[in-house]
Amino acid sequence: MPVLTREEFDAIEFEATLTGDYLAAARRMSELAATGTQTESMPRAEAFVRAGEQWLLADDPGAAANGFRMAIADGGPVDVDPRVSLSRALFLLGRRDEAYALIGDLRSEGMANARACDMLTELLVEQSDLPGALDWATAGVKLMLSDAGETVASVSDGSAGNGTADRAAQSGLRELLRLRYRIRNDLRLPEDEYDKMLGS
Repeated sequence: MPVLTREEFDAIEFEATLTGDYLAAARRMSELAATGTQTESMPRAEAFVRAGEQWLLADDPGAAANGFRMAIADGGPVDVDPRVSLSRALFLLGRRDEAYALIGDLRSEGMANARACDMLTELLVEQSDLPGALDWATAGVKLMLSDAGETVASVSDGSAGNGTADRAAQSGLRELLRLRYRIRNDLRLPEDEYDKMLGS
């Protein structure tokens, strides 16, 4: 019986990126997720999520939705709540009401994961739901600042940490700030304190 490891899934994903054969990657990951022995580095639920992401890239949102539902049913630890990716699959399947119901559940439970906020912001922009996207973008910015122990001033004046992890966090924060700014601009909203952070 195969053992699930993050390294193997990363390798499959890398190969798919090089070759463009996302279907083969999706099938392989799905097989591993269903039959492999989970490990601390790759819980079964996360394996199903990773497989679902490959199904999305392979333009098969139905299979992707099945993978995300398997992750939800498993209930194990995941990097990002699988309902976020399931929402994308449902939109692609034309099931907007179901997608928005999931997003509503996530909102009611609290916006607690910055990566999920970022993903939902992008998803709702794609759906032309700018007010909804703005809510998630703002929540994501607040979470990123809180997680890093930073303030608006520390980001603006460049006084945040300079380590690799700090730089990656700063990059992610600035990307979300830029997306948030574009959303606010499209909504014709006045500049706020988060927008001003981009002027540093």
